[in-house]
Amino acid sequence: MSEPLRIRISPQALAQIEEAADWWAKNRPAAPGAIRQDITEILAVLVLQPGIGMPTRRGRVKGLRRVTLDRVRYYLYYRVADGALEVLALWHTSRGRPPRIQVQ
Repeated sequence: MSEPLRIRISPQALAQIEEAADWWAKNRPAAPGAIRQDITEILAVLVLQPGIGMPTRRGRVKGLRRVTLDRVRYYLYYRVADGALEVLALWHTSRGRPPRIQVQ
């Protein structure tokens, strides 16, 4: 078994996660921590099996994948680069367009 990947979260993704988690905590009293919990759980899997996400068709970011957080209905966009799992965006599934992802 190989070593788990390090996790890097882009500033853009961190802001999106914080915004979604704050909204969820205020508006979903039955499961106020669901966003953070679901992200924590999927990251634990992705650091070991990053290939499970669906490759995206967006050509600007090489190796971009996404997984669906079914319970909260968000997509988590990520890639593997320089030996790390890079979280690049969190985007609600109801939005028509995919997010604009900034890579640094």
